Amino acid sequence: MDNTAASLPNVNRGLRGALLILAGVALAFAPFWAGRADLRLLMEAFSFLALAQIWNLLAGYSGLISVGQQAFVGLGGYLFFALAMFTGLPVLVAIPAAAVATAIIAIPTGWIAFRLQGTYFAIGTWVIAESFRLIAAQISTLGGGSGISLPIAVAKSLATTRAGRDQVMYYIAFAIAVISVIGVWTLLRSRWGMALTALRDSEDAAESVGVDTRRVKFLIYIFTAFITALTGGFIFLQKLRITPDAAFSVNEWTAFVIFIVVIGGIGTIEGPIVGVVIFFALREIAADWGTWYLIMMGGIAIAVMLFDKRGVWGGLKARFGLSVFPTGRRLE
Repeated sequence: MDNTAASLPNVNRGLRGALLILAGVALAFAPFWAGRADLRLLMEAFSFLALAQIWNLLAGYSGLISVGQQAFVGLGGYLFFALAMFTGLPVLVAIPAAAVATAIIAIPTGWIAFRLQGTYFAIGTWVIAESFRLIAAQISTLGGGSGISLPIAVAKSLATTRAGRDQVMYYIAFAIAVISVIGVWTLLRSRWGMALTALRDSEDAAESVGVDTRRVKFLIYIFTAFITALTGGFIFLQKLRITPDAAFSVNEWTAFVIFIVVIGGIGTIEGPIVGVVIFFALREIAADWGTWYLIMMGGIAIAVMLFDKRGVWGGLKARFGLSVFPTGRRLE
């Protein structure tokens, strides 16, 4: 009996690993079995997964509730357009270069935001994002307030055929999603992860054991700016057009992302994945309902928080001990 019971965790881990590999292989080969519409839907889902996973790291572990992540989506998109159009950088270089530039810009903006606390920090991040939106609307070389389209030559540089371009863009989105999930998982299993876990559980306790909470939070803020901008660059490569209102949309890039994390389960890696599935299922069902669709989403978010503030995955994890991406470290 003891041996059987002891073997169950290993069996469960093996089953989880097999299912993850199977899902990964299926998604990796999606261009060979999915239609064009399905690929575009998957690319959008991957983008939201990356944004949600990174916002979850920022809020769920660092305790930084930002409602201004659209600032980095917009910066990533605009800087990508500028680099691709005016410097001649290849697309696959321009997107990460735009993300690096955004992370650098996030250093002084983060210094400003970090002078605020709690609710004021959240409001401050939104004000910063709005400032970037207004600045983007004044840059005539990037279309000003009406925006600008990506030259067809830039898009065609990915591949000569439409099917080829779709395949390349799919793998960019897939790579960003994998980087966001595996990157956060790896981070949480490192010494930094121990500091973040302590910070999530109790900031005062974390400081009492020597964790420099301000430094940890600031570095996570810069990291999230990088990944968010990386995702933003891809999003507007896929759209082929960018405008200030679309790039710095609080509804699209922050409100929906918060909804995904809240219903999925904040403070877990699996939560944003579950949240993305629920979000896109609801959108496919009710997207034509107009305003009622947004009201329904708000009602569902409130209902989930009232029923179990840990979200769908958080509740399942607490009740059944489920864990696809365990972040704990065993003592040797």
